[in-house]
Amino acid sequence: MSYDDSGDLILTALGISFSFKGFFVEGIFELGGTIFINSLRMLVVPLVFVSLVCGVSGLSDPSKMGRLGGKSVLLYILTTGIAITIALIAALIIKPGVGFQRPEEISYVVNEAPGLVEVVINMFTSNPIASLAEGNMLQIIIFSIVFGIAITKAGDSGKKIQNAFEAANEVIMQIVNIVMNLAPYGVFFLMARLGATIDLGDLTYIGKYFFLVLAVLVLHAVVTFPILLATLARLNPFILFYKMRELAVFAFSSSSSAATLPITMATARSKLGVKKSVASFTIPLGATINMDGTAIMQGVATVFIAQAYGIDLTTSQLLMVVLTATLASIGTAGVPGVGLIMLAMVLQQVGLPVEGIALIIGIDRLLDMTRTVVNVTGDCTVACIVAKSENELDESVYNDRSL
Repeated sequence: MSYDDSGDLILTALGISFSFKGFFVEGIFELGGTIFINSLRMLVVPLVFVSLVCGVSGLSDPSKMGRLGGKSVLLYILTTGIAITIALIAALIIKPGVGFQRPEEISYVVNEAPGLVEVVINMFTSNPIASLAEGNMLQIIIFSIVFGIAITKAGDSGKKIQNAFEAANEVIMQIVNIVMNLAPYGVFFLMARLGATIDLGDLTYIGKYFFLVLAVLVLHAVVTFPILLATLARLNPFILFYKMRELAVFAFSSSSSAATLPITMATARSKLGVKKSVASFTIPLGATINMDGTAIMQGVATVFIAQAYGIDLTTSQLLMVVLTATLASIGTAGVPGVGLIMLAMVLQQVGLPVEGIALIIGIDRLLDMTRTVVNVTGDCTVACIVAKSENELDESVYNDRSL
């Protein structure tokens, strides 16, 4: 074989490899994964709106809404506080940033976080149709609650509207079932594309941080949630983990609590026995404000960045990190790119350089998948605890391992 023939052979092989990548990775995998994610996102707004209206209008005791809201928010704040506390303790012990050689020039542009007054104002919509079209979850939740309460006060006319929403809810759940039947193919496309495109080079210089965040995420999921479930609801946590295995795969592949919301609600109702009146409120609320996984990232990242810059954090600064991250999970709910905005808020609050975010942003996509699994696990855990406290949990369904 001549030199020219060898060169032609190499060029042909390269051409085939590029064609393979273009056809499968950027073609079939991209197409299939995007269609699957869009199918899930398509269901989020109608599912939250219709199911929440059904849940609120179906409550026999109006005061129950206040109890559901209070218990849910307090539990989500509790789990977030525990999550970031564990993260800080682990980071202070392991010291992921000590000896880290940071690049000379790094930069990160901070998106400004909204003020408290702006956050409160933005919770109340001036145009419900626009809120539904834009998928503004907090506005949708509040409008749905008000709409559901109004139905209960409208007498016979309200009953007709309630029946229409109940019928619509059944139709939407059937669409959820159709999408879930296609899920194995969607998950395959997403994971195949991820495996072909992800850059693992960033792990070579920031691996200690990466694996510490991963370890704390797993620890929080398999220790904190089971303890809360066993002590507050007297439920077997292993059953919850067993029944969430499919949901965990969906959450991992989509990296989005919002996109996974239809499947999370279906799992809570059909497999965990959470009644609709509770699931339709606690699950959408959790997808919006429950950020345990993000809080863990913030805790480890704050200590990592401080150590990378040779800064020692005081006890008061560490307490400020816990307080800021916990409250920010509610205060920035629904804000795009909320994870990095919250981290920037925490760093600014304790006087650390926000540019340090550039050190960790390269591997955030990998961690985001696991964070989403932790978040949806927390959503289901809180839903079960609240449902049990309100006698709205069918324990025969929860304990049925065949479901």
